[in-house]
Amino acid sequence: MRKWLLPEYIDDLLPVEAEAVERIRRRLLDHFALHGYRLVRPPLIEHLESLLTGTGRELDLYTFKVVDQLSGRLLGLRADTTLQVARIDAHLLNAEGISRLCYAGSVLHTRPMGLTQTREVMQVGAELYGHAGIAADREVLRLMLSSLTLLGVPRIHLDLGHVGVFRALVADAALEADLAGELFAAMRTKNVPRIGELVRDLPESVRRSFLVLPELYGEANAVLERATKALPALPQVGSALNDLRTLVDAIDGAGIAVQIDLAELRDLDYHNGVVFSAYADGHAVAIGHGGRYDNIGEAFGRARAATGFSLYPRQLAELVPGTAARQGVLAPDVDEPALHAAILRLRAAGEMVVVAIEGKTADPHAHGCNRRLLHVDGAWQIQSV
Repeated sequence: MRKWLLPEYIDDLLPVEAEAVERIRRRLLDHFALHGYRLVRPPLIEHLESLLTGTGRELDLYTFKVVDQLSGRLLGLRADTTLQVARIDAHLLNAEGISRLCYAGSVLHTRPMGLTQTREVMQVGAELYGHAGIAADREVLRLMLSSLTLLGVPRIHLDLGHVGVFRALVADAALEADLAGELFAAMRTKNVPRIGELVRDLPESVRRSFLVLPELYGEANAVLERATKALPALPQVGSALNDLRTLVDAIDGAGIAVQIDLAELRDLDYHNGVVFSAYADGHAVAIGHGGRYDNIGEAFGRARAATGFSLYPRQLAELVPGTAARQGVLAPDVDEPALHAAILRLRAAGEMVVVAIEGKTADPHAHGCNRRLLHVDGAWQIQSV
């Protein structure tokens, strides 16, 4: 085996892509900071039970596991960052009132999420703890969309859902946990024949409600109108639909195409309210995910309302204009104070300056430079190449 080969679905980021991803990371974190979100940096590895607390089997399957040589305990390499931030909020910060936190870092997956996906995923996210109202969901959703707009992502599409609708129907029908789990799995894949089989013996009104959920997809206002007529008048259903109306109204006129999908459920053990995904036109994979996950910190000693989102800089680098590597200035390797002063001024102004230590044979383009610093008429001047 060649020693330089990497594992499947693991790859290096070469300079152009790595620099583009890093610029996006910085811009996102700076944007979050302007909205009051404070940066935290959880470790890559933790005790396994901490990483998987309160999550479903899916995250367990995606988590790499190793034995700690110091303690003998089982450790996990994080497959998601949200639980770590919840631990920090609940156990370390333990602040009163609302906490706004953000993060940036890689997560590792035992298997790729899709055929074209890497197993090492860069996530940049923001999370809001301590507010159970729709105002918190509205804030994080607007922050996600404004972040994508700031980066210049073209033609953003937003998919909205609400896990509360499905939960309300399950509770009203008093379904057993096994049946609810099977129904949830079929609903996630919109397997209508399987949904029909599972609800076949339920009362007609209950059966009709579950069968209509996969059909409640499309333009936001139209779906909300249809859902109001088609779904039972349960308080939890009404509240969920009102939450969705609030979010649709909050981004109305922003030039973003909004669709609602009431069968968009994600992880039932993780989310319990609004869920949303952002897409860019012509890009099949979501570039951002978010939603509400109340009480996620309960196992860490503090059950708190929580909502937030994650963005993926590597995917964004494929879509965002202006993230190509910047062009610099090639300077000669001459020990002269005036030259050193000119280089320092350029770098202080944000210019990349490369010193040609190999001499006159240096190729500016090989160093990512499109200009030279030359001594002309008694002064150091920049000239294009």
